[in-house]
Amino acid sequence: MTPFLAEFIGTLVLIVFGGGVVASAILKNTKAENSGWLVITIGWGLAVSIAIYAVGSISGAHLNPAVTIALASIGEFNWANVPVYITAQVLGAFVGACIVWLHFLPHWKLTEDQGTKLAVFATGPAVRNVWANLLSEISGTFFLIIGLMFIGSNKFADGLNPLVIGGFIVAIGLSLGATTGYAINPARDFGPRLAHFILPIAGKGTSDWQYAWIPIVAPIIGGTLAAVTYKALFANQVNILLWVLIPIVSTVVVMAVITDKKTN
Repeated sequence: MTPFLAEFIGTLVLIVFGGGVVASAILKNTKAENSGWLVITIGWGLAVSIAIYAVGSISGAHLNPAVTIALASIGEFNWANVPVYITAQVLGAFVGACIVWLHFLPHWKLTEDQGTKLAVFATGPAVRNVWANLLSEISGTFFLIIGLMFIGSNKFADGLNPLVIGGFIVAIGLSLGATTGYAINPARDFGPRLAHFILPIAGKGTSDWQYAWIPIVAPIIGGTLAAVTYKALFANQVNILLWVLIPIVSTVVVMAVITDKKTN
């Protein structure tokens, strides 16, 4: 199996189980309706673990453009392979979302709220504030990537690593995910959002494209900042990207605080 196919399958698996648990919890008349945030976060964590078990030995199971770009930014992944991986991830996420749509086919008509239907596919903010939403996704992905590097620096029993990472994803969801739905992965949001836009979902409404750039741009910024920060702190390797990204993130922080004050 090629790395392209591995990333495609891994991301497809991620979305089938991740999007599936969201659909189970929020669509009308499922047996798990209203099962809540805890179930959703555990489901996403297990989805990540299963996807890593599936393809980790073949492609490294990036499953996330933010991971791919972060590793490339610190010289741990070949930039020439970045477009291949990202294309596979987005396509896998798109197809995975289509499978979720088919699996829950009778429930779309029963679910009246358009926002609920979109939430199965894509993330959205609990409180819409561009700067605060950017900051949440930057922060979530920063801790995702730096946490993965912490985990990677330790040795675990054979086969345990994916479960540890899955547990870490649950922790991110429980602690940091409630503000924007913790996309922390551009492919996870864009591929399914595109599926929502294209598929003939009953009464689906808008795909909220005006928000869609945030879960693409913010995870890339946060993930890359995490990678270069880790290298600077733990390997004494200072990357020029560190000095580029710190002012950008600082500006986001300042603007988030200013806009929050204006709304009070």
